[in-house]
Amino acid sequence: MTLDDLASTSGEWLRGSGPESDIVISSRIRLARNLADFPFISRATDADRAEIEKILHGRVEALRTSGKAPGESIYLNVNDLADVDRQFLVERQLISREHASSEGARAVFVDPSECFSVMINEEDHLRIQVMHSGLALADAWEQATKLDDMIEEQVTYAYNERLGYLTACPTNTGTGVRVSVMLHLPALAITRQIEKVFKSLHKINLAVRGLYGEGSQATGDFYQISNQVTLGQTEEELGKKVADVVPVLIDYERQARSFLIENSQETLHDRVSRAYGILRTAQTISSEETMHLLSSVRMGINLGLINDLSIPTVNKLLIHTQPAHLQKLSGVELDQADRNIERATYLRRHLNGESKGNISHN
Repeated sequence: MTLDDLASTSGEWLRGSGPESDIVISSRIRLARNLADFPFISRATDADRAEIEKILHGRVEALRTSGKAPGESIYLNVNDLADVDRQFLVERQLISREHASSEGARAVFVDPSECFSVMINEEDHLRIQVMHSGLALADAWEQATKLDDMIEEQVTYAYNERLGYLTACPTNTGTGVRVSVMLHLPALAITRQIEKVFKSLHKINLAVRGLYGEGSQATGDFYQISNQVTLGQTEEELGKKVADVVPVLIDYERQARSFLIENSQETLHDRVSRAYGILRTAQTISSEETMHLLSSVRMGINLGLINDLSIPTVNKLLIHTQPAHLQKLSGVELDQADRNIERATYLRRHLNGESKGNISHN
């Protein structure tokens, strides 16, 4: 498998097949780890970074050769990638924006289904990430722990008996675990209840971020909910805090959708049909507008207002209409104006059924 192969597929987390996938896009577990014999990345020399990358490259490759990781997994030297390829990996949620924009030796190991990626030399020496479709935190946790254990058999992590795993950022020290769930909450936004929900989440130390995690703004009513601090809490406690609050958010969103159906059905139907119509006919359209319109369409499908489109298709379009994806799929670099035209062409082609089946799933 190559990076170009990824462009024409959709990962497992986009399939819309997991539990509660009408509202929960994906569940993610991320583990931050560092090697005991090297300084943190912020203090590492170029030689340190190169040696860390060399060591961890060998360790993760050993997982593939031993059959513990899929043979089609790919190892990418992020420093050598073109800007559009790095941005592509960010859009696909396989690396962070910080990993893409930093400098020096760094890499990512990705399995073919995109259920996991292993970032090397991001903020920490090692970031293990597992993503599953829908509300599937237990499954994601099980896979992340297994990966972590397999790597730890081959290296010595920076660990303190009192503090736990030592990390570059104090908020990750302890378990080094970040538990997050990506939610689609359009009805709470329309009914103006979303800010009240966010304030409640902040009170219990849960962070709310946009589609691309820390530092990103919410677009199209897609939000990531995650723990903020790991020190002083066990993995089970961290997972439980997120796992307990997500069903409440799901219930609030469903209540808001029911309220809109009962009290504003014509306005809601108009919102959804206008969004679908614009996406199917636009000649030029921005990424941000596409996200907002697809958000309305996605809600419309779940409410039975659109019957000729599936959730997996919308999930795919959310990612495949991002700037780097468009350029990878078209095979040429495009400026913003040309991307807007290409995006509109892509949407018309797929939403009007002209190329159904052209993009496959893993």
